[in-house]
Amino acid sequence: MHIYLNGESKNTTCHTLLDLIQELALDGKRFAVEHNEMIISKSKLAQTLICAEDHIEIIHAVGGG
Repeated sequence: MHIYLNGESKNTTCHTLLDLIQELALDGKRFAVEHNEMIISKSKLAQTLICAEDHIEIIHAVGGG
């Protein structure tokens, strides 16, 4: 299925946002997810289905000092 991830075209076999997070190896890291212009809480990632042509933005926190 074709989606847009952080503004770039991507093909994926993931069915939920949680699947996508796991595919991107972001499990356990600090991040925020926007799905079709709506912020999705981490508790809803497993229930949020991905459809063709969805726009997904994932922003992960980077620490530093």
